Amino acid sequence: MNTPPLLGFCACSGTGKTTLLTQLLPLLKAKGLRIGMIKHAHHQFDIDYPGKDSYELRKAGAQEMLVASRTRLALIRETPEAQDEPTLPDLLKRLSLAELDLVLIEGFKWGDFPKIELHRPSLGQRLLHPDVSGVLAIATDAPLSNPPDLPQLDLNTPEAIADFVVQQFQIRAVSVSPKPELSQE
Repeated sequence: MNTPPLLGFCACSGTGKTTLLTQLLPLLKAKGLRIGMIKHAHHQFDIDYPGKDSYELRKAGAQEMLVASRTRLALIRETPEAQDEPTLPDLLKRLSLAELDLVLIEGFKWGDFPKIELHRPSLGQRLLHPDVSGVLAIATDAPLSNPPDLPQLDLNTPEAIADFVVQQFQIRAVSVSPKPELSQE
C-alpha cells in the first residue's frame, strides 16, 4: 500500500500548532486534497461525555465502542494504562491511507518525517531545528535573529503555507466518487 506524504508541525507548547492546522485544513481541502490528521495527546482524553449513550456503554465495560452514522464514524478503544505511548507507524495503520492525499501530524516531533517548525520569537523559546530532524521550513510571525538556511514562512499567512505544502510535496488531488448510501437496517 502506498502511504501518502506525511507532514508534521512541531513547536513548543502554546505556539499555535492547532490554530494553524485549523486554518490550513480548509485551505488544503479547498484545493481538492483528502487530508488525514494524527494528533498526539500527552494526557487522557474523551471524545464523548457523560450522558451520551456511547460514553455510558463504554463506561459499563465495552472494550471498544464504535459509533456510526451516515456521515461519521468513531472508534473508541480502551487501552491498558501500562501500555507504551502509541507509535506513529502503529497509528498510521489505523488510517485509510489509500483514501488520503496527505497526512498531517501534530506532535511526534522526534519522528523521522518532514516537518514545518512554528516559531514565535516573542515567546522567548529557541528554535527546535536543528535538534529536531526533518524540518523543511520555519513558519514564524517575526524575523529570526539567526535564521537557519531554510525557507521562512509567514505564520500569519496560512494560504502561503498551504501553497508551500502543495508545492513541496507536488500533491495532486484525486477525484473521489461518492460512496453509495447503505441501508439503515
